[in-house]
Amino acid sequence: MTTPRLDFDHVTVRYLDQKTQKRIEAVRDVSFRIEDKPTLGEMVVFLGPSGCGKSTILKAIAGLLPIDEGRIEVTGAPVGPPGKDRGMVFQAYTSFAWLTVRENVEYGLRLAGVAPAERRARSLEMLKAVDLVDSADAYPKALSGGMKQRVAIARTLLNNPKVLLMDEPFGALDPNTRWGMQGLVLDMLRRSDNTVLFVTHDVSEAVYLADTIYVLSSRPAQIVHRIDVPFFADRSFGVKSTPQFREVEDHLLGLLHQSPHVQGNIRVGV
Repeated sequence: MTTPRLDFDHVTVRYLDQKTQKRIEAVRDVSFRIEDKPTLGEMVVFLGPSGCGKSTILKAIAGLLPIDEGRIEVTGAPVGPPGKDRGMVFQAYTSFAWLTVRENVEYGLRLAGVAPAERRARSLEMLKAVDLVDSADAYPKALSGGMKQRVAIARTLLNNPKVLLMDEPFGALDPNTRWGMQGLVLDMLRRSDNTVLFVTHDVSEAVYLADTIYVLSSRPAQIVHRIDVPFFADRSFGVKSTPQFREVEDHLLGLLHQSPHVQGNIRVGV
């Protein structure tokens, strides 16, 4: 048996509410396993209402939150503090205002001691991939929201993490920019063997991006359904209007409506 890329085994996470000083259960006994698929990559989407614990799962994998029970392993090793084997892209833009776009993308390489010439070559190659090479010497304040998020994605991908964690990274973007960013992530995934864990509360986005969807309950998060999405040969925006796509979307919506434990602002049609 091969070692999985990620093993999330019976994990429970609680945190202290600063107002009440009570321990709040955010994630309860959640288990899933993502196999290692060299040269393929995999997109796993967590769908659930806001505040249900989706982000807590990602932060626990990233090493940003301790777990109270269970086990998390990446390629067979227990997760520790944040490391280069895991990269995270947040909904909020995280560029350093005092660095140029290229310097932001190079930041992880600089910390790793990569020589300046190699850093520059690799960062420019990545900026070409995300269509930002013409903005390499600009500062983040000159960029649109979508461009800033592409900087964050480029910086994270350049470090080639085994597991890429994306916490509603397109939630604040307008629909046109959001569609473009979804396509960009799919393009980048197909060029690598990254495992991507993506959080959303939008049904259409989940079906469009995912190989596998886990539907989570309201807090504390528990897995209510697992849906294996069929492979769509065409991942252009037009696939969203095809009968095959609509069939998966309708199946998922039916499961959501039948599930009393899934409540909140799950959206349809973005």
